[in-house]
Amino acid sequence: MSNKVIHVLYNDDDILMDAVRKTRAAHHHIEEIYTPFPVHGLDKAMGLAPTRLAICAFLYGLVGLSVATTMMWFIMIQDWPQDIGGKPSFTYIQNMPAFVPVMFEMTVFFAAHLMVITFYMRSKLWPFKDAENPDVRTTDDHFLMEVAVHGDVDQMVSFFEGTHAVEVKVIEKH
Repeated sequence: MSNKVIHVLYNDDDILMDAVRKTRAAHHHIEEIYTPFPVHGLDKAMGLAPTRLAICAFLYGLVGLSVATTMMWFIMIQDWPQDIGGKPSFTYIQNMPAFVPVMFEMTVFFAAHLMVITFYMRSKLWPFKDAENPDVRTTDDHFLMEVAVHGDVDQMVSFFEGTHAVEVKVIEKH
């Protein structure tokens, strides 16, 4: 089965945004866009669904809060209760105001570290992974839109040349 894609290269982010809108209006499927810097509004123009990473961050924060609460209860109340300044540690609730900074820090610690792991897993950035950048110019000053080929290739190439592209190439993707 042939798996051809068209690589369309642009040299300005405003031209890229306009081309993305025209491409979506023409019902072509955009596989990926490679940019040298984040382009504001590109995800919305591509029609990508909003991310659910904020929900993950909240859940990871709850895990951190639970671990902190359990850890402090076990260490300070159950395992090694101490009488500090004549104030014994009878219950966790009595001592909770002193534990708030630790609970906050553990919440942030778990959310941050687990979000980094989630980001790497979601974007498939494994250790020692080879780069997937199809054109080295996209790390400097060019923008590349990768579009799946369907239908007449020559018609698609002429369509993308009409979007002020710097370069249009048809490539066999493996």
